[in-house]
Amino acid sequence: VARRGNADGIAMYGSGQFHTEDYYLAQKLLKGALGTNNFDANSRLCMSSAVAGYTRSLGSDGPPCSYEDLDHCTVAFLIGTNTAECHPVLFQRLLKRKRKNPGSVKIVVVDPRRTDTAKAADIHLPIAPGSDLALLHGIAHLVLRDNGQDPAFIDNHTENYDAFFDVAARWTPRRVALFCNIPEKRLRDVAALFHRRQKVLSLWSMGVNQRREGTAVVQGLINLHLLTGQIGNEGAGPFSLTGQPNAMGGREAGGLAHLLPGYRLVANPEHRAEVEQAWKLPAGQIAAKPGLAAWQQVEAMERGDLDLWWVAATNPLVSMPDLDRVKQAMGNCPLVVVSEAYADSETSHYAHLLLPAAQWSEKAGAMTNSERRVTFCPAYRLRFGESRPDWEVFADVGRRLGYTEQFRFDSAAEVYAEFTRLTQGRLCDVSGLSHELLEQAGPQQWPYPMGSIPSTAAKRLYENHLFATPSGRARFSTDQPLGLAEP
Repeated sequence: VARRGNADGIAMYGSGQFHTEDYYLAQKLLKGALGTNNFDANSRLCMSSAVAGYTRSLGSDGPPCSYEDLDHCTVAFLIGTNTAECHPVLFQRLLKRKRKNPGSVKIVVVDPRRTDTAKAADIHLPIAPGSDLALLHGIAHLVLRDNGQDPAFIDNHTENYDAFFDVAARWTPRRVALFCNIPEKRLRDVAALFHRRQKVLSLWSMGVNQRREGTAVVQGLINLHLLTGQIGNEGAGPFSLTGQPNAMGGREAGGLAHLLPGYRLVANPEHRAEVEQAWKLPAGQIAAKPGLAAWQQVEAMERGDLDLWWVAATNPLVSMPDLDRVKQAMGNCPLVVVSEAYADSETSHYAHLLLPAAQWSEKAGAMTNSERRVTFCPAYRLRFGESRPDWEVFADVGRRLGYTEQFRFDSAAEVYAEFTRLTQGRLCDVSGLSHELLEQAGPQQWPYPMGSIPSTAAKRLYENHLFATPSGRARFSTDQPLGLAEP
């Protein structure tokens, strides 16, 4: 397909189950060797709203908090997350602290349902589905009315405040209570906890991210932290909870259709040039236009625009929406390649070519968790049959395409070493990490630039309140609630 000159007729759908090394070489293969940005991952379905929200408000992806903040917050504000069931270790850490010292932390849960998480809350807000953003604007309205904001932080470290103020002013307590279908007093009780003198840690996951206005809700939540100056501080900040073991590492490696390694963007000419130089590719090899996102790849197959769809480390015929439509689209694609550890997965039955893939336990590699902590995962069992690590397969294809030098790797450690060099000087700098260091010193949190000393101490982003935007200021958003996409 590539030799016929139709690089954009190729797409890969990857996974947060990849090791970082797998993610990285997939980018080098598609975006570098093939010249198409048509790589996306199942993290598009769960984390892209958080990525976009952080980027628009703070200038870059990257959760600024640490798990240690659970031990220091005075308010835990959980919205769109059933943490008790989906992140049980984290939730038990919070409950253990509360049982030991009941007055140390208030737990607020925003969820239309009375989940196990909601049952443990001091305040449960069972808002109407789709009313999250209105709730957040209403809280901001009351924070401003009660003088709970941090004027110095707003003046020195943010922008677009006046426009945000105008939006928040329109969401009065009565209007919000009616829109969200909650008692006005309950709204006021929660808003009183969002105060510059508190330490509020906000946590969210799929209930916020998987919706048409997910990015706006993420930014609305960040607005509250900017309003009260609660970011970059111990026990406070907006903290997205990642659902997959290495969706974070994938974002660092450029594993979405609009990204390049090191939190770079394909639309940025300087970023493309930096990566082309590192990969020893001619100028202009990396396309300037973002590739096909996850669902766009399905639509492209429906139109007959894809000649090859490569699925790796995920099972889209279980996890994608509208499965009948996905099946029909796959039937319209001339060549479907599936890299899979299980021969009888739902998706593998639709493959023209099934490649046996090594499990995480059968290959070495790195993964990054929600608090930006990188862990080395050693192989501890022999590979089964003819299975191979995904990075090995990607490197093999790259060499067969003629990029022998670019894909000359003998180990995952060598792949990781090349990846870390591309992060030097970036927000997600891990240039000081290696498989050897991680194996000896244990998991390390980034940023971890060259010359860093291993430590278990928590690191937070933006402790100096200098953000990754061009101005160095965080930006208030002004999105208005859209309500449910399907009322």
